[in-house]
Amino acid sequence: MITKLLIANRGEIACRVIKTAKRMGIATVAVYSDADREALHVRMADEAVHIGPSPAKDSYLQIDKIIAACKSTGAQAVHPGYGFLSENPKFAEALQAAGIIFVGPPVKAIEAMGDKITSKKLAAEAGVSTVPGHMGLIDDAEHAVTISKSVGYPVMIKASAGGGGKGMRIAWNDAEAREGFDRSKSEAASSFGDDRIFIEKFVTEPRHIEIQLIGDSHGNVLYLNERECSIQRRNQKVIEEAPSPFLDEATRKAMGEQSVALAKAVGYQSAGTVEFIVDKDKKFYFLEMNTRLQVEHPVTELITGLDLVELMLRAANGEKLPLTQADVRRNGWAIESRLYAEDPYRNFLPSTGRLVKYQPPVESNSDDLVVRNDTGVFEGGEISTFYDPMIAKLCTWAPTRGEAIDAMAVALDSFEVEGVGNNLPFLSTVMEQARFRDGRLTTGYIAEEFPEGFHGAELSEEHVFDIAAAAAMMMTRRVARNGDTATAHHWHVQLGEQALPVSISPDGDGFVVDAEWRSQAARLDWRPGSGLAHVDWSDGRRAVLKVNTTTSGFRIRYRGADLKVLVLAPHVAALLKHMPIKVPPDMSKFLLCPMPGQVVRIDVAEGDVVEDGQTLAIVEAMKMENVLKAEKKARISKVHAVAGEVLAVDQVILEFEAV
Repeated sequence: MITKLLIANRGEIACRVIKTAKRMGIATVAVYSDADREALHVRMADEAVHIGPSPAKDSYLQIDKIIAACKSTGAQAVHPGYGFLSENPKFAEALQAAGIIFVGPPVKAIEAMGDKITSKKLAAEAGVSTVPGHMGLIDDAEHAVTISKSVGYPVMIKASAGGGGKGMRIAWNDAEAREGFDRSKSEAASSFGDDRIFIEKFVTEPRHIEIQLIGDSHGNVLYLNERECSIQRRNQKVIEEAPSPFLDEATRKAMGEQSVALAKAVGYQSAGTVEFIVDKDKKFYFLEMNTRLQVEHPVTELITGLDLVELMLRAANGEKLPLTQADVRRNGWAIESRLYAEDPYRNFLPSTGRLVKYQPPVESNSDDLVVRNDTGVFEGGEISTFYDPMIAKLCTWAPTRGEAIDAMAVALDSFEVEGVGNNLPFLSTVMEQARFRDGRLTTGYIAEEFPEGFHGAELSEEHVFDIAAAAAMMMTRRVARNGDTATAHHWHVQLGEQALPVSISPDGDGFVVDAEWRSQAARLDWRPGSGLAHVDWSDGRRAVLKVNTTTSGFRIRYRGADLKVLVLAPHVAALLKHMPIKVPPDMSKFLLCPMPGQVVRIDVAEGDVVEDGQTLAIVEAMKMENVLKAEKKARISKVHAVAGEVLAVDQVILEFEAV
């Protein structure tokens, strides 16, 4: 068995690999850049080697530095994780030449499947269903328009070497095809060092369903069921689950067998994933093959009981798979929510900074519930501008889909993150939506359910009662002297536009709550200054609320809502109407940088008159290019930024004046 393993990656996946390696008795070596000197994966590993400056191109993408780290530490093998060099055949080849084991597939399989153009041709030859499109190289933007017209709009413009949503654009017309080609090509060159682009038909009402494979060096390849990954934004998966609520046994078997046939055609071994687009009639089309461990692999582990990292290490060590296709289980249901440092209220733009508070829910593992959190951060650590903004992958497992969703809702409620913008409220909102709970998913889910962007959850009557009652009970605790809560209190609770009279009466070690439409007994577990409040209702329900104390109430976050809740005595509430309302300043004459990032280019000059929809500037953040456009006709009165400049969030780029 391999005795020392180097992980050529960072963040949560490096930590994930280290956990399994340690359980197997394998010593671990971390590599790190300047930005990651104090990172969690560095702390967890037995040894750590510095490999360069913060930008990935100068550190984690440097093949020679990874090999040098192996030689200096005596690491016999390298696990690449995902991203970075994980699907780079030159890296696998260089390791092989240096006598170091690559924990992944053979070089030829990476070359064949890692290139989306080649892989589609091979898939078709292996009898796998493929999407119509143009698999040849594209010369320029006008050539892209010509091809798009021949394929038929809408089309998907994609980087051949792409992944993680980078280098991908949907085009519905000629103008979008031109811009999509330019942006995809630029992002692909920046992220992968390969700017080749191809175009395929965009399937409407599509689901994104993928098949997990595992293979050994003895010709055995198994499919480990499927994952539903349809909820995406900017082609980046956000919520995944296993199994899919859509597939039937016949379709699952057909997809699995086609995936295995493709893998065997290229001599595949190790973990890999074949991704499909599935239409509303359960017709499926090959999308691509990822020749690595996937971000969402935990949900497969939870329903199969297998450790994919261990299977990869054993395959790399030359062992046969310890099971057959008939042994593969599909037990219960698992959900994964990707927690990102991004602001859902600002169109999911990346957020950076220090994690002032980071308290995940308590992990658990029982016969009827699993809560698992894969992470690479810690309280006090920093979310850097140099890498992917993922904070954690929160997973729940339960015997049924409904129970797994309920468990996820509670786990998200219990997850405390402060210091950076994050998508916890968005994830919580999705868990409450009837469409999600019914399993009516497509890759357009977010655009369809939030056409005007995300502005917080619409709370049910039950959740409004939970918040109002909790606020009233907490205020009763705050005003009680020496912990005496024997006196009844009457409160005016203001939640946004809603106002509720709530009465609190002592009831043993709890309270009886009376509101307009409901009366119920409850126990409150909360103390002033603590971040979470737990309310146990007499009907068996439990609500977990995130709480910050304010002067006359609380900031409460619950099930996707973020509310300033005032809890006032009735005579004080009567004076509210006399309070002046502070009007925010008018910022409409400025173009503000929507996220921390670098200006790629400025497309206008002082004095230019711009039209609605015209491109003004492009800002790159987390390796994604964001096109900033004019919202109305105006004249550019001043340009405050230049190409190459690194800007903070809300820093002024341009100033407008009326025409």
